[in-house]
Amino acid sequence: MSRSKLKFVLPAILLIAAIAVGRAMIVNKPEASRQRPPSPVLNVDATRVERSSFEVTVMAEGTVQPRTESTLIPEVSGRVIEISANFREGGFFEQGDVLLRIEPRDYELALATAKAQVAEASAALEQELALAEVVKNDWKQLGKTAPDLGLRKPQIAAAEAALLSARSQLERATVDLQRTVIRAPYAGRVLEQSADVGQFVSVGSTLARIYAIDFVEIRLPLSTRELELVDLPERFRDDDVATPPIETPVLIEADIGRKTHRWEGRIVRVGGAIDTQSRQLFVVAQVDDPYARGPEGRPPLRIGQFVGARIQGRPLADVFVLPREALREGGEVLIVDKESRLQRRPVTVVWSDGETAVISDGLADGDVVTLTSLSVAASGSEVLATIDGVAPLRNAAADAATQ
Repeated sequence: MSRSKLKFVLPAILLIAAIAVGRAMIVNKPEASRQRPPSPVLNVDATRVERSSFEVTVMAEGTVQPRTESTLIPEVSGRVIEISANFREGGFFEQGDVLLRIEPRDYELALATAKAQVAEASAALEQELALAEVVKNDWKQLGKTAPDLGLRKPQIAAAEAALLSARSQLERATVDLQRTVIRAPYAGRVLEQSADVGQFVSVGSTLARIYAIDFVEIRLPLSTRELELVDLPERFRDDDVATPPIETPVLIEADIGRKTHRWEGRIVRVGGAIDTQSRQLFVVAQVDDPYARGPEGRPPLRIGQFVGARIQGRPLADVFVLPREALREGGEVLIVDKESRLQRRPVTVVWSDGETAVISDGLADGDVVTLTSLSVAASGSEVLATIDGVAPLRNAAADAATQ
């Protein structure tokens, strides 16, 4: 082949060979392997559960009320001439203290008149008895029995009745004079003062409102579920009155300023009926001597003060105690199984509050329960669980997920 022909044929041959080689490479190219993307692994906090016992504390709230609240009302009329220095709103007094005096002059005169009437009636009776004795002796000298009229029995009966009436008037005058002095019926405190010196008061008017200070009471509502867990001082019709009922301890708390103060008390009685609106039963807690000076400057329990109460309940045995956040809606928990995967587990909750959930059934000793709140948690999801503060060992799948 001449050199001129070779000059045109050789490029064509090279082009055809290149096309053939390229096509062969395209036809025989290796297929790419398909792999699923690794599932994301969640990091969760968990705890290993064991059976234990739990002391139930029932929380309730109520308002401080006085044991006894009274309205002082005078039983006689008159002008107030004196009041005690403690007869002011907030003042303390002891049983028998004189709180107020009413002008006694009119009642002293009435007492003197009553005494004179008693003396007069007594003299009249003695005179009738003497006359009857004279008549009796006269009839005796005649050898006859004197008639009742002759012995002045009707007159004596009338004189005795007059003396009895005079003595009753004397006793009433004495009592009225005593009632001009208003004394405290018990150790207490003045809630509201309504009378002062110089004021005229009449029978039935209000002098003051007072209340006893030996102890205060707080009515606490309990639900039917809470009633099951608290020992209450229940009384029955055939109970011996002399036997004191069981008294359940209760801790009263009140926030005053930035401090929380506490008082020890006890449940002393149970309400007679369940409230028809709230379906709750009220129990009464009692705190003794609430106005005594407390430790570290603790203030007194004041009437009308809103307080919280921690009532000691029955201990629950053989239960699992979990933080409240471990319990999910529907009464379920999330278990981390041996393959580090999540499993939903329904449980029986016997008690729960804002911090704790107590479970009786549905778990076993050694189960690992998730504490982390997961918005979406499908069963079978792989997790890395930090159990009771111990970090997990990363497995091969977890390492592959991070590559």
